[in-house]
Amino acid sequence: MNSAPTHRLDAEEDRAPAAGVACEPAAKSRRTRAVRTPGGLSVRLDPRALLVSLLLVAVALAASVVLIGTGDFPISAVDVLRTLTGGGTTAQEFIVQDLRLPRALVALLVGAALGMSGAVFQSVARNPLGSPDVIGFGQGSTVGALAVIVLFHGSTYAVSAGSIVGGLVTGVAIYALAWKKGVHGYRLVLVGIGSAAMLTGLIGYLLIEANPSDASRSVAWMVGSLSGRDWDQVWPLLAVCAVLFPVVLGHGRGLKMLEMGDDAAYALGVRVERTRLVLMLAAVLLTAAATAAAGPVAFIALASPQVARRLTRAPGPNLAAAACMGAALLVTADWASQWIFGADRLPVGALTGMLGGCYLLWLLCAERRAGRI
Repeated sequence: MNSAPTHRLDAEEDRAPAAGVACEPAAKSRRTRAVRTPGGLSVRLDPRALLVSLLLVAVALAASVVLIGTGDFPISAVDVLRTLTGGGTTAQEFIVQDLRLPRALVALLVGAALGMSGAVFQSVARNPLGSPDVIGFGQGSTVGALAVIVLFHGSTYAVSAGSIVGGLVTGVAIYALAWKKGVHGYRLVLVGIGSAAMLTGLIGYLLIEANPSDASRSVAWMVGSLSGRDWDQVWPLLAVCAVLFPVVLGHGRGLKMLEMGDDAAYALGVRVERTRLVLMLAAVLLTAAATAAAGPVAFIALASPQVARRLTRAPGPNLAAAACMGAALLVTADWASQWIFGADRLPVGALTGMLGGCYLLWLLCAERRAGRI
């Protein structure tokens, strides 16, 4: 008689559902609609998810108009819209188009990039804690930026480049350390958390070694702020998002299959490791570009996919909804920080960090009650 086969932890992990991902039984399958494009492609849309995404876009744009009008020289929403369409005074055009519009656009792009990258990492890790600022990618970008500031006294552009390089190096290192016949969810999270701890220690060392001027500049950058952002930050970030968003969305079906486990994804024809590598590379680049533009803004990548999933009530990564939620959250947080504390008194990263810490505690309690941790 043959003994029953034993399964390794990695194999069971491959077949395990994503922690924190809503899985609906077949009896409660969602009502979706297939849309056929002129090229013959068929796209299946979830009406509720589409409606939520459109509403989040509307909220993000409305909050951007209010944000543009907030500051030491307040401008009404009507005047902001009139100025954006070319009907404002000379002073309003300078304030809106040269000073405040770039800040709002950076907030939208950074929030969308962090929201989408968070959705990718949480789906790949099959864990709601699989966020770039929890598993070390954000810390890697911070180390790269601080190394340029402290060791080379670099310019703003050099700091941004250092942030991107640091994020990429960290991403490659975590992927390599988490590899064992594939990259599996809990191993990725554990390796990432350990890497984040080591990188945090390295950040502390760089701050101690810095002279007072560089230390002050480093701390200001580390908080995460949208103050003083101009068109020089908008265009590179827009180019990165324009290239990587379609890449991630184009692999959305494969990412959804990966949430069911590697075995199921293989059976459905997904090239698992290639899909995972492309998605992780794109998510690392999005995180690094967002961090380079605004500093390490905390918890947007963690909260956006989870809140979007609860609003859409749809299984899967909800990539578009997560990006829209990230944009809405960051713009709203920036406006709230200025409205409550005054213009540029509190960096937006400090506010998102405080609110995100409360959300993380709630998420941990919810995961514990569900028996997943």
